[in-house]
Amino acid sequence: MMGRITGFIHSGITVRSLSESLNFYVDLLGLELLSTQTVTADYVFKIVEIPGLEKVEIAFVKIPGGNEIEILEYGGPKTYPGNARSCDYGTGHICLKVDDLESIYKDFKEKGVQFQSKGVVDITSGANKGAKALYMLDPDGYIIELMENL
Repeated sequence: MMGRITGFIHSGITVRSLSESLNFYVDLLGLELLSTQTVTADYVFKIVEIPGLEKVEIAFVKIPGGNEIEILEYGGPKTYPGNARSCDYGTGHICLKVDDLESIYKDFKEKGVQFQSKGVVDITSGANKGAKALYMLDPDGYIIELMENL
């Protein structure tokens, strides 16, 4: 019998500073912090195969509804920003379901959050017709889509 995919566990985002990112994801976005750990176990080094890796600082946060995001800060090797346009392959984003997107946009903008979108966009066709969405950026430039379904 051939193996098969049976479910979804988590998405991962690599960050420059775990503490700064937790301020964003937990304190600003309101996601639930599940755990933090410093990993130096050999199995991690075997999974990621990064020369010079000394440790990985990891936090798991929970999105309302049950999905989780793994936030990782790598220690040891020189790291580089992965900022790319959303149309560039290898780029990712997560989409979070929200209510009252207009007020969230105003509040986050006042708090200095950077947005790729110039404001809330009405979705006028397709599977999400009638919804509203925008792209914002986390402290490292990772794209977070916020969507309000009507």
